[in-house]
Amino acid sequence: MKSLVTGAAGFMGSSVVRELLGDGIETKVLVRENSDTRNIDGLDVEKMIGDIRDSESMKASLKGCDTLYQIAALYANWVPNNKAFYDINVEGTKTSLNAALEQGIEKVVYTSSIAAVGSSGIDKQANEETEYNLWGTGSHYCRSKYLGELEAKKFYEKGLPVVIVNPAGVIGVRDIKPTPSGQMILNIIHGEYPGYINIGMNFIDVEDVARGHILAAQKGRIGERYILGNENMSVKDFFTLVGDIAGVEPPKRAVPYLLALTMAYGYQLLSAITRKPPILTPSYIRTTGLNWCYDCSKAVNELGLPQTPVREAIEKAVNWFRENGYVIAALLLIEIS
Repeated sequence: MKSLVTGAAGFMGSSVVRELLGDGIETKVLVRENSDTRNIDGLDVEKMIGDIRDSESMKASLKGCDTLYQIAALYANWVPNNKAFYDINVEGTKTSLNAALEQGIEKVVYTSSIAAVGSSGIDKQANEETEYNLWGTGSHYCRSKYLGELEAKKFYEKGLPVVIVNPAGVIGVRDIKPTPSGQMILNIIHGEYPGYINIGMNFIDVEDVARGHILAAQKGRIGERYILGNENMSVKDFFTLVGDIAGVEPPKRAVPYLLALTMAYGYQLLSAITRKPPILTPSYIRTTGLNWCYDCSKAVNELGLPQTPVREAIEKAVNWFRENGYVIAALLLIEIS
C-alpha cells in the first residue's frame, strides 16, 4: 500500500502523514515549491513538488499509489484576493480528483469542512444530512468548501471511490500557520478580543481528525460524508477553558451582534490598507451569529473516531504555541508597541 497526502506540510496534513507512517504505510507527500515543510522535515516520506491545481504534477505524484488523501485547501477567514478560495478549494479539487480518476486510485478521502454542512439554528445540532444554508454569511471560505464538496460528489458519480470527511473546529499541535482555530486560541491568550458572541461550537483534537481520515479510508462508505468532531460547547466556555489553561484572563462580556459586526467592518477596512489579516471580518461575525454544534455520532459509530477530551487538545495547542515561540513573539510585539 502507498498513499499520497496533499497539503502534507500543513496542520491536518502533517498529522495524517504521521498516522500513516505509524501504521507502517508507505507515504508520498505533495508540497508546493515554496511550502514551509517544518512539519514533515525528517519524516520517512517521498516528497513530490507540485500543486493540486496542476494536473501533471498530480498525475506524477499519484503513480504507484492506491489511496489519495486530498487535504490541501485554503483555510482562512480573510485573504487579499477572494478568488484564491475558489482557485484552490474548487478548481484544485476538480484537478486533483480528475487525476485520481484517470490514475485509477482505489480510495480517495476528500477533506471538506463543517463549513460545507450548514447550521441547524439555535439549540439544535446539525448532521451529515443538514443542507448548506450559509450563502447569506458572505464567507468565501464556506462557499468555496461547499462548492468543492459538490465537485467531489460529481467525481463519485463518475466512479471515483470518494469518502468525504468534514472536520469541525480543529485544534492541537503543529499549527504553524496558524489556522483560524489556532489563531483564536492565540487571540485569547493575547487579549485581542473585546468580548465574545456566545454561540455553540464544536471542537476536536487534530490527531483525532488525522486518525479519522485513516479510518475513513479503511471503513468509510463510498459516497458518504462524515463529520469529524467531538465536543459541543459555548464560545464563552471555550474562552474560559483556554484562559484557565493558559493562565490568562479571558474576555468576560458578551458583545451584541450588531456591535461586533460594526467592529468587524472597521477591522476589514484597516486590512484593506495594511494588507494584513483582520482580527475579525464581517463574514466571520455573520457565521458566528449561527449555531455551530454538530452531531458527530455517525463518525464515532461507523468509523470509531477517537474522542480526546477538548481540554487536552487545548493544553497541547497552548503548550505547542509556547514551545515554538508564538506566544513569546506576540507578547514582545505588544510590549514594543
